[in-house]
Amino acid sequence: MTGETTPPLYLRGRFAPVPEEHGAADLTVRGALPPELDGRYLRNGPNPLPGRDEGHWFTGPGMLHGIRLRDGRAEWYRNRWVRTRQLEGHPFIREDATVDLAATSANTHVIRHADTVLALCEAGLPYWVTPALETVGPYDFEGRLTTAMTAHPKEDPETGELHLFGAGFAPPYLTYHRVTAAGLLLDSRVVDVPGPTMMHDFAITEHHIVWLDLPVVLDPALAGRGGMPYRWDEAYGARLGTMPRTPGSTEVTWYDVDPCYVFHVGNAYEDPRGRIVLDAVRYDEAGFQKAWGDIGGPTGPDALGGVREPGRTDAPAVLHRWTLDPATGTVTEARLDDRAAEFPTHDERRTGRSHRYLYTVSGGGIAKHDLARRSSQVYETPGSRWAGEAVFVPAADGTGEDEGWLLSLVSDEEGAAGELLVLDAARLSVQAVVELPYPVPAGFHGSWLPER
Repeated sequence: MTGETTPPLYLRGRFAPVPEEHGAADLTVRGALPPELDGRYLRNGPNPLPGRDEGHWFTGPGMLHGIRLRDGRAEWYRNRWVRTRQLEGHPFIREDATVDLAATSANTHVIRHADTVLALCEAGLPYWVTPALETVGPYDFEGRLTTAMTAHPKEDPETGELHLFGAGFAPPYLTYHRVTAAGLLLDSRVVDVPGPTMMHDFAITEHHIVWLDLPVVLDPALAGRGGMPYRWDEAYGARLGTMPRTPGSTEVTWYDVDPCYVFHVGNAYEDPRGRIVLDAVRYDEAGFQKAWGDIGGPTGPDALGGVREPGRTDAPAVLHRWTLDPATGTVTEARLDDRAAEFPTHDERRTGRSHRYLYTVSGGGIAKHDLARRSSQVYETPGSRWAGEAVFVPAADGTGEDEGWLLSLVSDEEGAAGELLVLDAARLSVQAVVELPYPVPAGFHGSWLPER
């Protein structure tokens, strides 16, 4: 028909938002769910209200999807919008030009810390939700959190502390926070960076915080147009920083790196020589511009044509390793794999410590990367199915780093109902598939919350 336009990529196919909240019980399971999977798998993602286009995949209101597993059964599935002030129509920027940190989308991640479940989005405060996915309200750690909170906090597996940061549109551009295992925010420090970049993730090691100060910057000229007002600016520079975890320290040692961007970190650790090793998914400029344009972001003239540098693969992003040597002040860089990669995950018992395996979304499937052997394998989802981020759940009696399961919410390009995929992490083979009664749009990040 004349006058019709094709919806943007982030509103069609496997990304198409669902118009309603649903619930269902006693779900069909193909295969055998491990009986020790007793808990909830929760995943977050953007889901614009019916008829709305927020201008970018990252900016739609958050929707949580949850599946309850127990005794080898899938007891229920439900989806719920995170009822933030943004969803209720409150503007993020008030008339007096101040920012309402509670008028955010809370659409990016969902975690549990100190028995509190939080829906996260880096532009504002987290939102407290119940295990049944009902919204309680904005959460500011008893008034101690006065900045935004990253969607990618890191919990130290030894201390139980939660490390996080807030990125600001105005000074201070970066603030670090530390939360005790009991949930008390007791350490906040301003970290000096030159401007407002889109710092989406960071890393911890046993003794350091690792910062990523990279050339995707806030551009005020793009504000007010809808979507995300960030663009690539190579003049900003690209560097990685290490800051001691010593309480009160704000001293950062910076290492210049080749221009790139990182949405997501795999893990980081200190090697026996005292060097800091960081594994992450790296975009060069062409890869970033292509990916950013596909999801609604402003791009440069080279991006829409899919320009690629001579000799590079078609993968917009691949696993990459930086090794930072404080003894010499130098950094080395190396590509770890040629597979297209995003949403890297690992055994979170290894957070900040050396790791052998990373798991990524690669194409429509899930890849397992063996970093000791520098090899990888992939589980390909069938037909029009597309796997999401794979969350690793360790087996209770497992001793190996890959002894356990990978949980991934699967979306369908043709609008069919979604699935919860359970893979044996060691073999990358299907253990079980939970059939969901409704479509599930592609989303961002999730967590396995074991029953206490």
